[in-house]
Amino acid sequence: MPYRVGARQPLRSSMLSAQHVRSVPEKKDLHLPTRADSAQLRLVVRVARMYHELGMRQTDIARELHISQPRVSRLLKRAAQEGIVRTVVSAPEGTYTSLEERVEERYGLAECIVVDSGEEEAQVGAAVSAAAATYLETTLTGGDVIGLSSWSATWLGAVEQLPDFRVPVAKKVIQLFGGVGHPAVQVKATRLIDLLARATGAEAVFFPSPAVLGSPAAAQQLSEDPAVTRVMQLLPSVTIALVGVGSVDPSPLLRESGNMMTDADTRDLAAAGAVGDVCLRFFDAEGAHVSTGYDARIVGADLERLRLIPRRVAAAGGERKHAAIRAALRGHWVNVLITDVHTARALLAD
Repeated sequence: MPYRVGARQPLRSSMLSAQHVRSVPEKKDLHLPTRADSAQLRLVVRVARMYHELGMRQTDIARELHISQPRVSRLLKRAAQEGIVRTVVSAPEGTYTSLEERVEERYGLAECIVVDSGEEEAQVGAAVSAAAATYLETTLTGGDVIGLSSWSATWLGAVEQLPDFRVPVAKKVIQLFGGVGHPAVQVKATRLIDLLARATGAEAVFFPSPAVLGSPAAAQQLSEDPAVTRVMQLLPSVTIALVGVGSVDPSPLLRESGNMMTDADTRDLAAAGAVGDVCLRFFDAEGAHVSTGYDARIVGADLERLRLIPRRVAAAGGERKHAAIRAALRGHWVNVLITDVHTARALLAD
Protein backbone atom coordinates (compact mmCIF):
# COMPACT_ATOMS: atom_id res chain seq x y z
CA MET A 1 0.00 0.00 0.00
CA PRO A 2 2.70 2.46 -0.98
CA TYR A 3 0.22 4.99 -2.32
CA ARG A 4 -1.81 5.32 0.92
CA VAL A 5 1.24 5.67 3.15
CA GLY A 6 2.77 8.25 0.88
CA ALA A 7 -0.47 10.25 0.85
CA ARG A 8 -0.72 10.53 4.63
CA GLN A 9 2.78 11.81 5.23
CA PRO A 10 2.20 15.34 3.93
CA LEU A 11 -0.99 15.55 6.01
CA ARG A 12 0.82 14.70 9.24
CA SER A 13 3.52 17.22 8.47
CA SER A 14 0.90 19.94 7.84
CA MET A 15 -0.87 19.31 11.16
CA LEU A 16 2.36 19.57 13.10
CA SER A 17 3.13 22.90 11.47
CA ALA A 18 -0.25 24.25 12.41
CA GLN A 19 0.16 23.16 16.01
CA HIS A 20 3.55 24.87 16.12
CA VAL A 21 2.14 28.19 14.87
CA ARG A 22 -0.62 28.18 17.47
CA SER A 23 1.87 27.69 20.26
CA VAL A 24 3.66 31.01 19.50
CA PRO A 25 2.06 34.01 21.31
CA GLU A 26 0.37 36.47 18.96
CA LYS A 27 2.04 39.90 18.77
CA LYS A 28 -0.17 42.96 19.28
CA ASP A 29 0.30 46.53 18.00
CA LEU A 30 0.04 48.57 21.22
CA HIS A 31 -0.45 51.84 19.30
CA LEU A 32 -3.54 50.69 17.44
CA PRO A 33 -6.77 51.55 19.36
CA THR A 34 -8.87 48.53 20.14
CA ARG A 35 -12.50 48.25 19.22
CA ALA A 36 -13.37 48.86 22.88
CA ASP A 37 -11.30 52.09 22.94
CA SER A 38 -13.03 53.41 19.83
CA ALA A 39 -16.44 52.65 21.29
CA GLN A 40 -15.48 54.40 24.52
CA LEU A 41 -14.32 57.52 22.67
CA ARG A 42 -17.52 57.58 20.65
CA LEU A 43 -19.46 57.47 23.93
CA VAL A 44 -17.33 60.30 25.38
CA VAL A 45 -18.03 62.48 22.34
CA ARG A 46 -21.74 61.69 22.37
CA VAL A 47 -22.10 62.49 26.07
CA ALA A 48 -20.12 65.71 25.63
CA ARG A 49 -22.34 66.84 22.74
CA MET A 50 -25.52 66.03 24.64
CA TYR A 51 -24.35 67.97 27.69
CA HIS A 52 -22.57 70.98 26.16
CA GLU A 53 -24.35 71.46 22.82
CA LEU A 54 -27.84 70.18 23.50
CA GLY A 55 -27.95 71.43 27.09
CA MET A 56 -29.19 68.15 28.54
CA ARG A 57 -28.87 67.42 32.25
CA GLN A 58 -26.63 64.58 33.37
CA THR A 59 -29.61 62.65 34.76
CA ASP A 60 -31.38 62.86 31.38
CA ILE A 61 -28.25 61.73 29.53
CA ALA A 62 -27.88 58.77 31.85
CA ARG A 63 -31.52 57.77 31.32
CA GLU A 64 -31.34 58.06 27.53
CA LEU A 65 -28.07 56.15 27.17
CA HIS A 66 -28.92 53.62 29.92
CA ILE A 67 -25.78 54.35 31.93
CA SER A 68 -25.33 55.62 35.46
CA GLN A 69 -25.06 59.34 36.28
CA PRO A 70 -21.60 58.89 37.93
CA ARG A 71 -20.42 57.37 34.64
CA VAL A 72 -21.77 60.39 32.76
CA SER A 73 -19.74 62.63 35.07
CA ARG A 74 -16.61 60.55 34.48
CA LEU A 75 -17.10 60.68 30.71
CA LEU A 76 -17.50 64.47 30.80
CA LYS A 77 -14.32 64.74 32.85
CA ARG A 78 -12.48 62.57 30.33
CA ALA A 79 -13.79 64.77 27.49
CA ALA A 80 -12.03 67.73 29.11
CA GLN A 81 -8.85 65.76 29.78
CA GLU A 82 -8.67 64.47 26.20
CA GLY A 83 -9.20 67.95 24.76
CA ILE A 84 -12.51 66.94 23.22
CA VAL A 85 -14.18 69.77 25.14
CA ARG A 86 -12.33 73.05 25.59
CA THR A 87 -13.58 75.94 27.71
CA VAL A 88 -13.36 79.40 26.19
CA VAL A 89 -14.48 82.47 28.16
CA SER A 90 -15.76 85.24 25.92
CA ALA A 91 -16.01 88.53 27.84
CA PRO A 92 -19.09 90.57 26.90
CA GLU A 93 -18.63 94.14 25.72
CA GLY A 94 -18.23 96.50 28.66
CA THR A 95 -16.37 94.03 30.89
CA TYR A 96 -12.64 94.34 31.42
CA THR A 97 -11.44 91.23 33.24
CA SER A 98 -8.03 91.18 31.56
CA LEU A 99 -7.48 94.86 32.31
CA GLU A 100 -8.46 94.32 35.94
CA GLU A 101 -5.99 91.45 36.30
CA ARG A 102 -3.15 93.52 34.83
CA VAL A 103 -3.81 96.40 37.25
CA GLU A 104 -3.95 93.94 40.15
CA GLU A 105 -0.63 92.41 39.13
CA ARG A 106 1.08 95.75 38.51
CA TYR A 107 0.15 97.27 41.88
CA GLY A 108 -0.28 94.21 44.11
CA LEU A 109 -4.01 94.75 44.64
CA ALA A 110 -6.31 92.17 46.16
CA GLU A 111 -8.95 93.20 43.63
CA CYS A 112 -9.57 95.76 40.90
CA ILE A 113 -13.02 96.48 39.47
CA VAL A 114 -13.10 98.38 36.17
CA VAL A 115 -16.31 99.83 34.75
CA ASP A 116 -17.23 101.34 31.43
CA SER A 117 -17.94 105.07 31.43
CA GLY A 118 -17.69 108.27 29.50
CA GLU A 119 -14.72 110.54 30.11
CA GLU A 120 -16.52 113.48 31.73
CA GLU A 121 -16.19 113.69 35.50
CA ALA A 122 -19.93 113.36 36.12
CA GLN A 123 -20.12 110.26 33.92
CA VAL A 124 -17.15 108.67 35.68
CA GLY A 125 -18.61 109.43 39.10
CA ALA A 126 -21.97 107.87 38.23
CA ALA A 127 -20.39 104.70 36.78
CA VAL A 128 -17.97 104.20 39.67
CA SER A 129 -20.71 104.83 42.26
CA ALA A 130 -22.92 102.17 40.65
CA ALA A 131 -20.05 99.66 40.66
CA ALA A 132 -19.26 100.49 44.30
CA ALA A 133 -22.87 99.82 45.29
CA THR A 134 -22.73 96.41 43.57
CA TYR A 135 -19.43 95.66 45.29
CA LEU A 136 -20.94 96.31 48.71
CA GLU A 137 -24.03 94.29 47.87
CA THR A 138 -21.97 91.23 46.93
CA THR A 139 -19.10 91.36 49.44
CA LEU A 140 -20.71 92.37 52.74
CA THR A 141 -21.64 88.99 54.18
CA GLY A 142 -21.81 89.67 57.92
CA GLY A 143 -19.77 90.72 60.94
CA ASP A 144 -17.87 93.64 59.39
CA VAL A 145 -17.13 96.94 61.06
CA ILE A 146 -17.15 99.55 58.30
CA GLY A 147 -15.00 102.66 58.39
CA LEU A 148 -16.24 105.40 56.08
CA SER A 149 -14.81 108.57 54.59
CA SER A 150 -17.90 110.72 55.00
CA TRP A 151 -16.87 113.49 52.59
CA SER A 152 -16.76 111.22 49.50
CA ALA A 153 -19.31 112.11 46.82
CA THR A 154 -18.61 108.77 45.09
CA TRP A 155 -19.50 106.71 48.16
CA LEU A 156 -22.54 108.89 48.81
CA GLY A 157 -23.73 108.07 45.28
CA ALA A 158 -23.04 104.37 45.90
CA VAL A 159 -24.87 104.16 49.20
CA GLU A 160 -27.90 105.98 47.79
CA GLN A 161 -28.24 103.07 45.31
CA LEU A 162 -27.64 100.31 47.85
CA PRO A 163 -30.77 98.26 48.65
CA ASP A 164 -31.40 97.23 52.24
CA PHE A 165 -29.97 93.83 53.17
CA ARG A 166 -32.53 91.34 54.46
CA VAL A 167 -30.30 90.47 57.42
CA PRO A 168 -27.63 92.58 59.19
CA VAL A 169 -24.27 92.36 57.41
CA ALA A 170 -22.26 94.79 59.55
CA LYS A 171 -21.93 95.63 63.23
CA LYS A 172 -21.01 99.31 63.02
CA VAL A 173 -20.48 102.07 60.46
CA ILE A 174 -17.86 104.48 61.81
CA GLN A 175 -16.64 107.78 60.42
CA LEU A 176 -12.87 107.57 59.96
CA PHE A 177 -12.21 111.26 60.58
CA GLY A 178 -14.03 114.41 61.60
CA GLY A 179 -17.41 114.78 59.97
CA VAL A 180 -18.63 118.17 61.11
CA GLY A 181 -18.79 120.89 58.46
CA HIS A 182 -20.90 123.79 57.25
CA PRO A 183 -24.56 123.12 58.20
CA ALA A 184 -25.70 123.31 54.55
CA VAL A 185 -23.34 120.47 53.62
CA GLN A 186 -23.25 118.56 56.92
CA VAL A 187 -26.48 116.84 56.00
CA LYS A 188 -24.69 114.98 53.19
CA ALA A 189 -22.09 113.47 55.49
CA THR A 190 -24.74 112.56 58.04
CA ARG A 191 -26.93 111.08 55.32
CA LEU A 192 -24.07 108.90 54.04
CA ILE A 193 -23.40 107.34 57.44
CA ASP A 194 -27.10 106.97 58.23
CA LEU A 195 -28.03 105.40 54.88
CA LEU A 196 -25.20 102.85 55.02
CA ALA A 197 -26.02 101.92 58.61
CA ARG A 198 -29.69 101.43 57.77
CA ALA A 199 -28.96 99.35 54.65
CA THR A 200 -26.51 97.05 56.45
CA GLY A 201 -28.36 96.82 59.76
CA ALA A 202 -25.41 98.37 61.58
CA GLU A 203 -25.03 100.93 64.35
CA ALA A 204 -24.05 104.39 63.07
CA VAL A 205 -21.11 106.02 64.86
CA PHE A 206 -20.60 109.69 64.03
CA PHE A 207 -17.34 111.59 64.54
CA PRO A 208 -18.37 114.60 66.67
CA SER A 209 -15.79 117.07 65.41
CA PRO A 210 -14.58 118.91 62.33
CA ALA A 211 -12.00 117.11 60.22
CA VAL A 212 -9.47 119.96 60.26
CA LEU A 213 -8.91 122.39 63.11
CA GLY A 214 -7.29 125.83 62.98
CA SER A 215 -4.19 124.80 64.92
CA PRO A 216 -2.40 121.69 66.21
CA ALA A 217 -3.24 122.75 69.79
CA ALA A 218 -6.96 122.93 68.98
CA ALA A 219 -6.84 119.52 67.31
CA GLN A 220 -5.03 118.00 70.27
CA GLN A 221 -7.50 119.49 72.72
CA LEU A 222 -10.49 118.22 70.76
CA SER A 223 -8.92 114.77 70.40
CA GLU A 224 -8.95 114.49 74.19
CA ASP A 225 -12.66 115.22 74.43
CA PRO A 226 -14.48 112.12 75.80
CA ALA A 227 -16.94 112.02 72.88
CA VAL A 228 -14.11 112.03 70.33
CA THR A 229 -12.05 109.58 72.37
CA ARG A 230 -14.89 107.05 72.34
CA VAL A 231 -14.90 107.06 68.54
CA MET A 232 -11.11 106.91 68.26
CA GLN A 233 -11.09 103.82 70.50
CA LEU A 234 -13.38 102.04 68.03
CA LEU A 235 -11.10 102.54 65.03
CA PRO A 236 -8.93 99.44 65.71
CA SER A 237 -12.05 97.28 65.23
CA VAL A 238 -12.63 98.46 61.63
CA THR A 239 -12.37 95.57 59.14
CA ILE A 240 -13.19 97.40 55.90
CA ALA A 241 -12.56 101.04 55.00
CA LEU A 242 -14.52 102.78 52.24
CA VAL A 243 -12.45 105.73 51.08
CA GLY A 244 -12.01 108.13 48.23
CA VAL A 245 -8.74 109.29 46.70
CA GLY A 246 -8.37 113.05 46.66
CA SER A 247 -6.09 115.31 44.69
CA VAL A 248 -4.36 118.34 46.17
CA ASP A 249 -7.21 120.34 44.68
CA PRO A 250 -10.14 119.47 47.01
CA SER A 251 -13.31 117.87 45.69
CA PRO A 252 -16.41 120.11 45.48
CA LEU A 253 -18.02 118.31 48.44
CA LEU A 254 -14.96 118.70 50.66
CA ARG A 255 -14.52 122.32 49.60
CA GLU A 256 -18.15 123.10 50.49
CA SER A 257 -17.81 121.37 53.85
CA GLY A 258 -15.25 123.86 55.15
CA ASN A 259 -12.85 120.99 55.95
CA MET A 260 -10.13 122.07 53.60
CA MET A 261 -6.65 123.47 53.54
CA THR A 262 -5.65 127.10 53.55
CA ASP A 263 -3.51 128.65 50.81
CA ALA A 264 -0.50 128.21 53.12
CA ASP A 265 -1.33 124.49 53.50
CA THR A 266 -1.52 124.14 49.73
CA ARG A 267 1.89 125.76 49.28
CA ASP A 268 3.46 123.58 51.99
CA LEU A 269 2.02 120.37 50.57
CA ALA A 270 3.03 121.29 47.02
CA ALA A 271 6.55 122.08 48.19
CA ALA A 272 6.70 118.66 49.88
CA GLY A 273 5.63 116.97 46.61
CA ALA A 274 2.10 115.97 47.61
CA VAL A 275 -0.12 114.71 44.77
CA GLY A 276 -3.10 113.25 46.62
CA ASP A 277 -4.65 112.01 49.84
CA VAL A 278 -6.67 109.27 51.49
CA CYS A 279 -8.71 110.49 54.46
CA LEU A 280 -6.78 113.81 54.32
CA ARG A 281 -3.42 112.03 54.81
CA PHE A 282 -1.30 113.25 51.89
CA PHE A 283 1.35 111.36 49.89
CA ASP A 284 3.79 112.06 47.07
CA ALA A 285 3.95 110.55 43.58
CA GLU A 286 5.53 107.35 44.90
CA GLY A 287 2.92 106.98 47.63
CA ALA A 288 5.19 108.03 50.50
CA HIS A 289 3.47 109.93 53.30
CA VAL A 290 4.04 113.69 53.17
CA SER A 291 4.28 115.12 56.66
CA THR A 292 3.55 118.82 57.13
CA GLY A 293 1.92 120.96 59.77
CA TYR A 294 -1.42 120.12 58.17
CA ASP A 295 -1.29 116.58 59.62
CA ALA A 296 -1.23 117.86 63.18
CA ARG A 297 -4.51 119.74 62.64
CA ILE A 298 -6.52 116.67 61.54
CA VAL A 299 -8.78 114.81 63.95
CA GLY A 300 -9.24 111.20 62.87
CA ALA A 301 -7.49 108.01 61.81
CA ASP A 302 -3.78 108.46 61.25
CA LEU A 303 -1.55 106.73 58.68
CA GLU A 304 -0.69 103.75 60.88
CA ARG A 305 -4.31 103.11 61.79
CA LEU A 306 -5.44 103.30 58.16
CA ARG A 307 -2.77 100.84 57.02
CA LEU A 308 -3.85 98.28 59.63
CA ILE A 309 -7.40 98.01 58.25
CA PRO A 310 -7.54 94.63 56.42
CA ARG A 311 -9.68 95.69 53.45
CA ARG A 312 -9.19 99.25 52.18
CA VAL A 313 -11.53 99.98 49.27
CA ALA A 314 -11.09 103.09 47.14
CA ALA A 315 -13.82 104.19 44.74
CA ALA A 316 -12.28 106.84 42.51
CA GLY A 317 -11.72 107.76 38.88
CA GLY A 318 -11.45 110.54 36.37
CA GLU A 319 -8.53 112.23 34.66
CA ARG A 320 -8.15 114.83 37.42
CA LYS A 321 -7.26 112.05 39.87
CA HIS A 322 -5.00 109.85 37.73
CA ALA A 323 -1.78 110.91 39.47
CA ALA A 324 -3.32 110.65 42.94
CA ILE A 325 -4.79 107.19 42.32
CA ARG A 326 -1.51 105.91 40.88
CA ALA A 327 0.36 107.21 43.93
CA ALA A 328 -2.18 105.72 46.34
CA LEU A 329 -1.67 102.31 44.73
CA ARG A 330 2.11 102.61 44.74
CA GLY A 331 2.05 103.44 48.45
CA HIS A 332 -0.41 100.61 49.23
CA TRP A 333 -2.84 103.02 50.84
CA VAL A 334 -5.63 100.86 49.44
CA ASN A 335 -5.80 97.22 48.35
CA VAL A 336 -9.10 97.23 46.44
CA LEU A 337 -9.78 99.72 43.64
CA ILE A 338 -13.08 100.48 41.91
CA THR A 339 -12.45 102.75 38.93
CA ASP A 340 -13.30 103.59 35.32
CA VAL A 341 -11.75 102.06 32.21
CA HIS A 342 -9.90 105.26 31.21
CA THR A 343 -8.20 105.49 34.62
CA ALA A 344 -7.29 101.79 34.55
CA ARG A 345 -5.60 102.18 31.19
CA ALA A 346 -3.75 105.25 32.44
CA LEU A 347 -2.49 103.24 35.43
CA LEU A 348 -0.88 100.78 33.02
CA ALA A 349 0.57 103.43 30.69
CA ASP A 350 3.74 104.07 32.77
